[in-house]
Amino acid sequence: MSEESRFERWVVLLAGGIGSRFWPASTPRRPKQFLPLATNHPLIVDTVERARALTDASRVLIVAGEQLRLELESHLPELGRDQLLLEPQARGTAPALAWAASEIIARAEQPDRAVMVSLNTDHVIRPLEDFVSTLDIAIAAAGDAGRLLTLGIQPVRPETGYGYIEVGDPLTPGVFEVRRFVEKPDEDTATDYLRQGGFLWNSGMFVWRPQVLLAELDAHTPELSGKLESLARGDVADFFAGVPALSVDHGLMERSPNVAVVEAGFEWDDVGAWAALLRVRESDAQGNLLTGDAHAVDCQDSLIWAEDGPVVAYGASGLVIVRASGITFVAPRERALELKQLLAELPEDLRSGDD
Repeated sequence: MSEESRFERWVVLLAGGIGSRFWPASTPRRPKQFLPLATNHPLIVDTVERARALTDASRVLIVAGEQLRLELESHLPELGRDQLLLEPQARGTAPALAWAASEIIARAEQPDRAVMVSLNTDHVIRPLEDFVSTLDIAIAAAGDAGRLLTLGIQPVRPETGYGYIEVGDPLTPGVFEVRRFVEKPDEDTATDYLRQGGFLWNSGMFVWRPQVLLAELDAHTPELSGKLESLARGDVADFFAGVPALSVDHGLMERSPNVAVVEAGFEWDDVGAWAALLRVRESDAQGNLLTGDAHAVDCQDSLIWAEDGPVVAYGASGLVIVRASGITFVAPRERALELKQLLAELPEDLRSGDD
């Protein structure tokens, strides 16, 4: 049996979230994963292509809210309706992944050989072949050792917006113990991590056997354990009604002793805010990134996103200018991360992008 066929690979794509830091282009009706932020295709389409490089399209499941059904069906017509796991209520990644694991166990041809890969639909990952080779290592490790695997990214800057993983002893080639998870550090601490080494960014991508995930949740996540029986009997509504909002990072990965990390061999960015596009897309000679009907004259280091009409900037430097959803947004690049604070001050019709 070849290495690729030893395990029945399933890929779960987490497509929830609003992506408020990409307002006004990203709204509850069209979150950022449906925007062409990294390429000419929406992020979710790029993610499905990565998933299909790992397994057959029929073994790709997408977890999202019911309100995104039409967007999903429009962008991904090749997927069957039964591949869309539409949550009755938003409860975070721990309940979402528990549900997906139970579905894989029910659907797999050989459940004892199933391995589950969890990917977010708003990441930029390059190149594809390095992504696949990294996942081959993680899938083999998760399948053979029965551990919870997370993917860690080698830091390239003192990033304060990511969680970190302190790497422990090697277990197998490319796989390491996790000494501890670290919350988002301040800049001095992040700079120290970068200088001393031994720390990886926590990517939020995971690999495990679905049975192992459910057993670990039962053992270490009391917020969910009492309701896992509802999933076992197929009562999804009762499960979601009875559990709190909880991330799998806080609810399980930081609690379980059965966690390991695989260092990614690919470039990664979670494009968390507008200014991140200047990292993942090619700018012009003046450092400007222009998308849509955007025009810049005597401008430097600015991002202009023109989605519903022309935008002209003259003499601008270090700005983010976005025209979308009938709204024009302008901010200094260094303050574009503060969009959540801004949105809290705006009327609801502006926050939601409703005309």
